[in-house]
Amino acid sequence: MVRLADRTERTAPFYAVEVLKQAQALAAQGRDIISLGIGEPDFTAPARVLETLNRAADAGLSGYTAPAGIPALREAIAHYYGTHFGAAVDPARVLITSGASGALLLAAMALVDPGDEILMPDPSYPANRNFITAAGGVTRLVPTTAEHRYQLRPQDIDAHWGPATRGVLIASPSNPTGTSMPREALRDLVAAVRARGGFVILDEIYLGLYYDEPPLSGLTLDDDLVVINSFSKYFHMTGWRLGWLIAPQAMMPALERLAASLAICAPALAQHAALSCFEPEVMQVYEHRRLSFKERRDFLLPAFDRLGLRVPAAPDGAFYIFSDIGEHGLDSTEFCRRLLHEAGVAAVPGLDFGQAHASRTVRFSYATGLDRLREAVDRMGAFLGTL
Repeated sequence: MVRLADRTERTAPFYAVEVLKQAQALAAQGRDIISLGIGEPDFTAPARVLETLNRAADAGLSGYTAPAGIPALREAIAHYYGTHFGAAVDPARVLITSGASGALLLAAMALVDPGDEILMPDPSYPANRNFITAAGGVTRLVPTTAEHRYQLRPQDIDAHWGPATRGVLIASPSNPTGTSMPREALRDLVAAVRARGGFVILDEIYLGLYYDEPPLSGLTLDDDLVVINSFSKYFHMTGWRLGWLIAPQAMMPALERLAASLAICAPALAQHAALSCFEPEVMQVYEHRRLSFKERRDFLLPAFDRLGLRVPAAPDGAFYIFSDIGEHGLDSTEFCRRLLHEAGVAAVPGLDFGQAHASRTVRFSYATGLDRLREAVDRMGAFLGTL
């Protein structure tokens, strides 16, 4: 029998994928399933981006690029961070990756040694834990509260930092909660980690999907953060597998060596096409779509309140609602199973995101059209009436 490495046994489960499989199986049987499960935008890349992709293919630009990515795209991302998120970024600190997953893989491999402990909030995106595990590290989930928007605080660093702790991995806005860290809270958290000589990996994948105050990047508070981002969410290019990493200049030689060894380069045609994402007329398309996500959020929050699906911390970004279903008498796994099979609505149980709130929370994604969301609310209302 093939022996698996011990760390494969520590891989965090990914119930969202199981929900997707079950939903697809029911759909194949002819059931009409409304997916509020997977966090994939229902929009695709704008026509201008597709045109650029085709031109790049016709021009034969599908060969390997430099491991750090094509210079024009690195410059475009640096400019984007400056004009939209207030951070002055040298393009030489931007590394293009195969999705945000590729960025986090590189960050983990560069920063985490076997046995190192990394603090993460509970709840948090389960796959992020697995990158730490893959590097030989250990994640320690720190319970958070709705009062503090399910984000880590400096007090958590004080209470949970141990001899093997080396850093933190946080997200703002967060998956599954859709909550951002207030600027002062992020500043104080980073200071607490820095005081212990630790590093901060900041997931800004959903930074562009904001619904209240325009955000600033964490890099405006500390230029030495390691930031990951992606073309998947705000730019609606999930299957294109394109993301980026912004790191301190001193890390770049090691990161480029790792990138060359692990992936050679990010998908070349996707890189060339992504240059069009930052053109003014294309950015207008993305901004219109961002406002449509806000409209969906603003529809669902009062609807959930009427249904008794409490939202202890209202989301201000991403496209998720993290709901407390405790008053309905089912644990989250059974709730989601019955909701899918009886109402035809897919959602993800809180168990995916950690143990602290697992039994009584469900993540709902509103990355689907408003008409389908209205139908989902009607179905959930009928379902809840049977409990």
